[in-house]
Amino acid sequence: MRNRHDITAGFVPLLDSALLVVAKEKGFAEAQEVALTLVRERSWATIRDRLAVGHFEVAHILAPMPIACNFGLMAPAPRMIVPMALGLGGNAVTVSGPLWREMADAGATDPLDARSSGAALKKVISRRAGDRLRFGIVHPYSGHNYELRYWLSGSGIDPDREIEIMTLPPQDMGDALRSGLIDGYCAGEPWNTFGVLKRGAHLATVKAAIWKSSPEKVLGVNSRWGDSHPDALVALLRALYNASLWCADPANHEELALLLSGPAYINSPAEWLRPSVTGVLKVGRNATQTVSDFFVPHAKAATFPWKSHALWFYTQMVRWGHVDHTAAHQNVAGNTYRPDIYRNALKALGVAMPAASSKVEGALRMETPVGSSGTMTLGPDGFFDGNLFDPDCVDAYIAAQKQA
Repeated sequence: MRNRHDITAGFVPLLDSALLVVAKEKGFAEAQEVALTLVRERSWATIRDRLAVGHFEVAHILAPMPIACNFGLMAPAPRMIVPMALGLGGNAVTVSGPLWREMADAGATDPLDARSSGAALKKVISRRAGDRLRFGIVHPYSGHNYELRYWLSGSGIDPDREIEIMTLPPQDMGDALRSGLIDGYCAGEPWNTFGVLKRGAHLATVKAAIWKSSPEKVLGVNSRWGDSHPDALVALLRALYNASLWCADPANHEELALLLSGPAYINSPAEWLRPSVTGVLKVGRNATQTVSDFFVPHAKAATFPWKSHALWFYTQMVRWGHVDHTAAHQNVAGNTYRPDIYRNALKALGVAMPAASSKVEGALRMETPVGSSGTMTLGPDGFFDGNLFDPDCVDAYIAAQKQA
């Protein structure tokens, strides 16, 4: 008989906590002899702190945060590894109704096209003559911050001089928008849908349009625990992988929305979660749009911890002054994500996995079958501005960003 593993995981009430919730509630953890306890927290800082002091062994966490912890950019901070991603996509850029109307007057027509929405926002900012817009993000070391900045700068907007970016919990974004504290925000679901349904907001674009097939949350693991409990970590990864299969099945989408909406988890109406679970998004008051890749829990190697993802986040940390570019820092960032642990955990299941640990982000313009340990399709991936990120050319990429 296998040993039973007691694991406590922290999470913030968001759509992309789905794999942890489903692993517990649908019996996938139990099937791997994992007694999984989930603890809801309001902020990412608390998640980090409780990982550091050992209250949590693992957590649903912002994809760049483990890298920032390993750089010593936050305290207290545990040494962390990322042996699995918790899906692709899942967030959006939401703006107030008045700002969207200004953007529409400036030529924004497709509410989810990153290029046209960014160009319209640039025109709005130019007309304001120094009156800076405020945008909310959930944490400085978040995909939200780096992708929002990438979108703004790629649209000709200086995120430090022409926009004020402030940090708020995702649950507070909609109310901050309605009060006028902020003009827009980048957050995970269901808080964009909440903004549209309850606060008169409008979606400007989505993560899946800014950087296709990109990670949002990952499984952050206190490396001391992971090193000393390898069998427990393997069991948890298998449970989460099986949960990703369940989440990806359209037949389960209604149950998933209901499950996540419960009081122990997101504690919000299921109608706020159905759009992001199904990909039929509420874009504005009277508009919907289908985005099939808005949140991807399983397809396209959605749970694989690509080193190229970690290294792209590193380049953005360098770009925005969070860390100096050195060979040592680059090595720390790349080694935070651990595809070797992922492969070791799942190989006995016969899971299709990428043969490589990194890829050129933006090289796949369409869905592409790739060589792997089984049948797998990747892409499309890449950035709204058409640029590529080659993880073997980090120096050149960082230098090019400095010139942008």
